Amino acid sequence: MTAATHSTLFPQVPETADAVLAGLDPEQREVALALHGPVCVLAGAGTGKTRAITHRIAYGVRAGILPPASVLAVTFTNRAAGEMRGRLRQLGAGGVQARTFHSAALRQLQYFWPKAVGGDLPRLLERKVQLVAEAAARCRVRLDRNELRDVTGEIEWAKVTQTVPGDYPAAVAKSQRDAPRDTAEIGQIYAMYEQLKRDRGVIDFEDVLLLTVGILQDRHDIADQIRRQYQHFVVDEYQDVSPLQQRLLDLWMGDRDNLCVVGDASQTIYSFTGATPDHLLNFRVRHPNATVVKLVRDYRSTPQVVHLANGLLSQARGRAAEHRLELISQRDPGPEPAYTEYADEPAEAEGTARRIRDLIASGVPAGEIAVLYRINAQSEVYEQALADAGVPYQLRGAERFFEREEVRKAGVALRGAARAGGNDALLDDTEDLPSQVRAVLSSNGWTAEPPAGSGAARDRWESLAALVRLSEDFARAKPGATLSDLVGELDERAAAQHAPTVQGVTLASLHAAKGLEWDAVFLVGLTEGMMPITYAKTDEQVEEERRLLYVGVTRAREHLSLSWALSRSPGGRASRRPTRFLKGLRPGSGKLGAAGGAGAAAGIERGSGSGRRKRRGPVLCRVCGATLTEAGEMKLMRCEDCPSDMDEALYERLREWRAEQARGLGQPAYCVFTDKTLMAIAEQVPGSDGELAAISGVGARKLDRFGADVLAICAGEEPAEGEETP
Repeated sequence: MTAATHSTLFPQVPETADAVLAGLDPEQREVALALHGPVCVLAGAGTGKTRAITHRIAYGVRAGILPPASVLAVTFTNRAAGEMRGRLRQLGAGGVQARTFHSAALRQLQYFWPKAVGGDLPRLLERKVQLVAEAAARCRVRLDRNELRDVTGEIEWAKVTQTVPGDYPAAVAKSQRDAPRDTAEIGQIYAMYEQLKRDRGVIDFEDVLLLTVGILQDRHDIADQIRRQYQHFVVDEYQDVSPLQQRLLDLWMGDRDNLCVVGDASQTIYSFTGATPDHLLNFRVRHPNATVVKLVRDYRSTPQVVHLANGLLSQARGRAAEHRLELISQRDPGPEPAYTEYADEPAEAEGTARRIRDLIASGVPAGEIAVLYRINAQSEVYEQALADAGVPYQLRGAERFFEREEVRKAGVALRGAARAGGNDALLDDTEDLPSQVRAVLSSNGWTAEPPAGSGAARDRWESLAALVRLSEDFARAKPGATLSDLVGELDERAAAQHAPTVQGVTLASLHAAKGLEWDAVFLVGLTEGMMPITYAKTDEQVEEERRLLYVGVTRAREHLSLSWALSRSPGGRASRRPTRFLKGLRPGSGKLGAAGGAGAAAGIERGSGSGRRKRRGPVLCRVCGATLTEAGEMKLMRCEDCPSDMDEALYERLREWRAEQARGLGQPAYCVFTDKTLMAIAEQVPGSDGELAAISGVGARKLDRFGADVLAICAGEEPAEGEETP
């Protein structure tokens, strides 16, 4: 075997059991050596918990203490289970079962069903939405697609909390949960759904756990057989265990105590799905003799990021906060977290895009940067800003804004109303463009007040509300604009985002970012009402929002930026306040908390567009001299309605050149120049670097990279052939 084979992709299997322990820190080594009795590992973000538990299993296997087939390691996602299996193989412990709760239960159910019940296991219903829709119809309840998702989520929550249909309303009231519809109505749909499953001989995902629990409770011979097979259990992300999963784990265990659990109560952010940290917090009550090991050495984040994370938790309240871990960074110092206040949301998005562009120029890969927000509806303004800045991006856990079903349907409805004009009854009694849009979208589910609670219905409303706000901004920028004008603007915005997914900056919600990490993280929209979210009413709900922000902060390895906007739109009243969670931690927000405030020395930067920025003079149309307010018009330096003197042939040559550049870079075309920038170039036909640089969308970086080619094309010449790099 050559030395080259010993790469990080193909690490060499440790030769001995003791070699498995090499490289572990003292606490991780303590975990690895604790092979008997109950073990509770309290592991903070970035502390190497997966490393600790996989080395524990591998050491036990390699030392002959744990037979590989006797170990069952369970976690919550297929990705995590796959990573665990891969690490165990690399450590020479490939025979260990590492699965999700559902995967392990399904495997057992398939094996024991003929013996316990007889016949074949009922067919697994992969998507329950259609059956929920039929159940609702039979109950004479009409649900649209988003409401179906919400009600389906409620049924899933009821089942993992072991709540039967008749008890659902009382369970919701007891848990102070915001139901998307009348609880009695949902209870009826839930009962009908269960009846339809029985009639058709199908089971759903939650039934896999419920039926396995039922068999193990009723058939002691089968339970004993499983307990003889699996004698050592490891549970990762234990703070996310539901009551049903805990019940299954108890049945697997029987009266034994060879259990190792790993978790962090401060990262409990999925309580709406039935997850609860109570089992983790009560572990030492249930197992008084448990070995407890705390992992607090943070190998992911710089001291500056860790300091802020600790400061956030120092202000937390409630039971989970009592068990918080004080992280200690193991990395070299890095930059202080940056706090930036902007005047409005577009300025925040544009400022974020500029900072990201600068980071990429300094050598940070685009794939190592993330923009994280509270709800998916916030993505649109960042998609647009990154596109305008020529920065490639990808969305995680959500469709692009203009590809969301509710946005596409809204576009169809608006287009139809625009074609019908005054003949559309929906537009009767409407006085201006925003009122027309509100009238049209009201038939698609938009209401003046948001729906109660979270979930798909709220996400859908937020998307439609974003379109309403866009119409208000558009009407202010273009007085007298028609519905047809707005439809054209929407089409142009959508077209700018129709690009293949590329390796770029990640846009994601805070929930979708759990378990991931990046070199640079931008936490945006950190205002009261968004963080914590408006519908977080109880103390525990507010504390979960704080934990959600903590998860966001701890995703950053080195660069961390936190920002907020004082108003929604340009010129709006600056009535917003930054999130309460940063009080005492960000500069100028009062006395520092007990843990101090990371970034206190750095100060708050007033972002471009903030209330204290130096005001620039108005941008005037170069044709008629009118003041320009819309971004696209300012890029063209003329009113949209003013005559264009664009050289069409030049524009087409520029488009062909842009397509070739984009192919070579492996990026979408808009990352070279947007359509509006190419139009501005074709209209103004610059003859020098200075004239080209004066066009909006041509910054110093793009001037340096593409300027010579563009000027050559404008002069009617062919771009110079690029020299090969030696």
